[in-house]
Amino acid sequence: MTSEAATAPSATELPRVLTATHATAIVVGIIIGSGIFLVPREMMAAVGSSRMVYTVWIAGGLLSLFGAMSYAEVAAMKPRVGGEYAFLRDAYGDLTAFLYTWTWTLIAKPASIATISAGLMRVLGTFSLFAFLPRPAFAHLLWSQVFAIAATWLITLLNIVSTRNSANVQTALTWLKVLMIVVIAGFCFASLQHGSWHNYTTTFRGARGGFSGFMIALIAALWAYDGWSDVSQMAGEVKQPQRSLPLALVGGVAIVGGLYMLANAAIQYVLPAAAIALSDRPAADALRLVAGNAGAALVSIGMAVSICATFVGSSLSGARVPFAAARDGLFPSPLAAIHPRFRTPAASLMLQAVLSSLLLLAVGRFQALFSLAIFSEWLFYALTAATVFVFRHREPDTPRPYRVTGYPVVPALFILAAAVLLVFSFIDQPFNSIAGAAVILCGIPVHLFFQRRK
Repeated sequence: MTSEAATAPSATELPRVLTATHATAIVVGIIIGSGIFLVPREMMAAVGSSRMVYTVWIAGGLLSLFGAMSYAEVAAMKPRVGGEYAFLRDAYGDLTAFLYTWTWTLIAKPASIATISAGLMRVLGTFSLFAFLPRPAFAHLLWSQVFAIAATWLITLLNIVSTRNSANVQTALTWLKVLMIVVIAGFCFASLQHGSWHNYTTTFRGARGGFSGFMIALIAALWAYDGWSDVSQMAGEVKQPQRSLPLALVGGVAIVGGLYMLANAAIQYVLPAAAIALSDRPAADALRLVAGNAGAALVSIGMAVSICATFVGSSLSGARVPFAAARDGLFPSPLAAIHPRFRTPAASLMLQAVLSSLLLLAVGRFQALFSLAIFSEWLFYALTAATVFVFRHREPDTPRPYRVTGYPVVPALFILAAAVLLVFSFIDQPFNSIAGAAVILCGIPVHLFFQRRK
C-alpha cells in the first residue's frame, strides 16, 4: 500500500497529501506558461508605450490578486475537492454547479490542455533535434499531434499513479522556471552594449490606443495571469487547507506579478517599443541580440520548461471537478471512481485525456474551442467571487480562517472587472461570446435529463 493510501480518510475520499509548498507551486506553475514570453508584443501593439504596458500589468496583477483573495476566503472556509464547483453548488444550487462542470469538463479544461500540449510541440520544433515535428507522420496526422497526444497521456499516467509525486514534479519544474526567468532577465540587464534605459521612453505609433487598446492589453495580461484559481480544485487534498490555501493563492499571484514585471522590464531594456510590438517572440529576440543564437535557445528552453510545469499542474487539477460532481450525483457516477491502489480520480483523469486527445486530432480547431471557453471562464470567475457575499450573509457565524482584506470593495472590484470584460467580449468578439453562452445554456437540458434519470 502506498503512503497516499495510508493517509486516506476513507475509500470515497481523496487523501490530503499536498503541502503549502505544493499548493503554491501549483499556482505559480500553472500561471506562468508561455504568456510572459509572448504577450509583451500584444500589449505593446495595443497601448503603444512602456508606461501604459506597466499600467496594464499592474491592473491585471491587482485584479488577479483581488480574485485570489476572494477565492482564498471561501476555499479556507470550505476546503473541498472540486473547488469552484463545490463553492457554486453551496451558494447557488445544483444547476449552476452542473453548468460550470459541464463547460469545464467538455470544453474549457480539455481545450486548455490541448493548447498547452500543442504549444509545447511548437516550442520543441524550434530545436534541430525535433525538426521533424511539423512533418506528416501518416495520412493527415503530423508528428507534432502524435507527440502532443503522447505527452498528454504520459502526464495523465503520472497523475493517476501518484498525486504527491505529480506535485513534486510540478514543484521542481516551477522553481526551475522561476530560476530561468531570473537568469534571462539578468542576461538582459547585464548587456551594456545593447541595453538602454532610453527604451522605456520610446513609443509605438501604430498602437490601437484608447479604451479598446487598453482592454485588449488587459485581456492579454489576464490571460498571462490566468490559472490562479485551479489550486482551489485541489482543496480537498491539501494539508492544513485553512492556512495553506490562502498562502498559495495570495502568495502565488504576488510571486508571479513580481516575475512578470521583472521579465517585462528586461525585455524593454533591450528592445524599444516598436521592436517589441512587431516581434512574434520579443523575449527570444531580446536574448538573441544580447547573447546570439545561444540566448534565443535559452528562451526556448525556458518556454519548454515553463509549459511543462503548466501542463502537469493543469492536468492534475482539472479532473477534480467532474470527480466531485459525479460523487454528488450531478455527473455520471463512474467518474467518481477512486483508483484502489493509487487513491487518485483515475476515471476523471482518463476522460480528460481522451477529450484533450480528440481536440488535438482536430488539428487547429481546438483554438476556436478555447476562445469559446474564455466567456464562460470569466462568467464563473465572477459568480465564484460573489459567493463571498452569499456566505457572509448566509453563514455569518461560520469560522473563517482567512478574511479577504478590503471587503466588500476588493471582491466587488473583481466582479465589476469581470463584468466589464464580459461586456467588452460581447462587443469585440460577438460570435465567440454568443457561442460560449450557447454552450453553457446547452447544459440545462442535459442537467434536467440527468435529474430525471436520477
